[in-house]
Amino acid sequence: MAKLKIGVIGAGSISDVHFQSYENHPDVEIYAICDLNEERAKAKAARYGATKTFTDYRELLALPEIHGVSICTWNNTHAPIAIAALDAGKHVLVEKPLCKTVEEALEVEKAVARSGKLLQVGFVRRYASNTQTLKKFVDDGEFGEIYYAKATCLRRLGNPGGWFSDVERSGGGPLIDLGVHVIDICWYLMGRPKVLSVSGNAYNKLGNRNNVQGLSFYKAADYDASKNTVEDLANALIRFENGASLMVDVSFTLHAKKDELYVKLFGERGGAELEPELQLVLERHNTILNATPQVDNLTFDFKDAFQQEINTFISASLGEKPTLSPVQDGVELMKILCAIYESAASGREIRFDT
Repeated sequence: MAKLKIGVIGAGSISDVHFQSYENHPDVEIYAICDLNEERAKAKAARYGATKTFTDYRELLALPEIHGVSICTWNNTHAPIAIAALDAGKHVLVEKPLCKTVEEALEVEKAVARSGKLLQVGFVRRYASNTQTLKKFVDDGEFGEIYYAKATCLRRLGNPGGWFSDVERSGGGPLIDLGVHVIDICWYLMGRPKVLSVSGNAYNKLGNRNNVQGLSFYKAADYDASKNTVEDLANALIRFENGASLMVDVSFTLHAKKDELYVKLFGERGGAELEPELQLVLERHNTILNATPQVDNLTFDFKDAFQQEINTFISASLGEKPTLSPVQDGVELMKILCAIYESAASGREIRFDT
C-alpha cells in the first residue's frame, strides 16, 4: 500500500510531536508543511523530509494527494482551517481546543457532517496509557457511578507569553490552554454526561511576572512580557444532567508553594487518582485499599500518548476503528469552557437547556 500523504499546518513547538509521531508511523509520509514563517516551514521540511512547503494553508489543501492534516496553529485559526480542510476532502486532526467559540464549534461540526470526513480533536490525555488503564476499570463498573471529580493544574510561574497570552489569538489563558485537558479527561472518564450548569471565576491579578528571577519556564517563540490579556487563574464548578459535578482550578501564575497537577474521581463503590499518578481506591471485605497498578506509565507519558493519538487518527481516517475524540466532544467542551468565561464575566451561573 502506498503511504498516506499528510500535511501539517503550523510548524511551531507543538508540531514537533505531530511530526515525530507521523515519522514513526510505517504507513505515513510527511508530505507538506505550512507556516506563516517560510523559513520555519522549510527548516521543518528539511528535518522531516517533507516534499512541499507553503505559507498559505489553502495552497496545501488544494493538493489532491493529501490524505489528512494536523492543525497546530493559533486557537483563533482552528475553525476556519478545519472547515476549509474538511470541505477540501481532507481528514483533520486539530489541536485542542477545537476553536474559540461555541458558534465556531457548531460550524465545524456541520462541516464534518457535510464532508463525511473525520475530525479528531487533540484531547491527547485520552490516548495516554494510564488513562486507558483506568478507563477499563471505569467501564467495568469497578467504581460504580462516578458522581464527583476534582481537577487541578496550577503553575506558580508559567505564563508562556506570545500568542498564549493574547486573548484575541488564544481565546483565553490557563483555562483554555490547560483546563481544557483536565476538564476533558474528567468528563471523558465520567461517561461524557451533558452539562447542566457552570459557575466560574477568572482573575487577572499578577500579570506576566517576568520580574521573578531564578525560576525558569517555557516561553513562546514570540514571547513579549509587556503583552498579556488573559487570566492568571480560573476556577469553576460544573454540574451535569445526571447529577454529577466537577470542580476545577487552573493557573498560569499563582503565589503557590509549588506547581500542582491532580485529577481525582469519586464513585459509589470506589475512586481513583489519574494524576499525579494512577492510584485506585477500592473497598474489599470491609477494608479500604489503595491499589497501585503494575504498569509502565503511572503518569502521563507525553511522547507515547501523542503516538497513540496519531496512530488512532490514521486508523480512524481509514475506517478501521473509531476515534476516541470526535468533533461532538470538542463542541461539548467548548460549551463548558465558554460558559466558564461567561460566568466569570457576568458574575452569575450559566445554565443550559435540558
